[in-house]
Amino acid sequence: MKSKCFYCFLFLIFLGFQDCCEGRWLLASPKPDRDNAAGYARWLVSQSSWGILSTISMELGGSPFGNVVSFSDGVVDKSTGIPYFYLTTLDPTARNALKDHRSSLTISENPLGTCGNADPENPVCAKITLTGKLVLLDANSKESKFAQTALFTKHPEMKGWPQSHNFRIFKLKIENIFMINWFGGPKPLTVGQYLKYEM
Repeated sequence: MKSKCFYCFLFLIFLGFQDCCEGRWLLASPKPDRDNAAGYARWLVSQSSWGILSTISMELGGSPFGNVVSFSDGVVDKSTGIPYFYLTTLDPTARNALKDHRSSLTISENPLGTCGNADPENPVCAKITLTGKLVLLDANSKESKFAQTALFTKHPEMKGWPQSHNFRIFKLKIENIFMINWFGGPKPLTVGQYLKYEM
């Protein structure tokens, strides 16, 4: 009986560690069927915490500039599909976006650990690129307050980042979606289908 209780205890601890990774709580949403393009795209964005945000570089003569950034698309009970960012103009990404809004966010399924041993470029390991406009939110808006909660929930460390760095909240207004999650090329998926999908 004691050994049974011990194994139950270990199992519960294991479940706890499954939900908590690197100081942030992960959503426990199951991986959708690969043929459900909208569901898979929304799952991938909601489960991810970082990606490569590319902007048009003002300092490099209009060359593309990719940067690793943290993001959140909502809180645990309300995933919006819209990526929000906490950026400072001390970094080129925010400076670029204020001059030219054209941007894209690329996310790989690989960091989630759900691809098995597949290489990140293998089509069975999903990747998504959301292209659109990176815009600064009004700090006093309802959306900005929601975005801040979403960001600070997924990335608690952000709360302590220096106020002197003047971090501001941006969002990506999505205009196009490119996703591969299996062989045969990108899945057809409109922005409307993506945003209307109920998580």
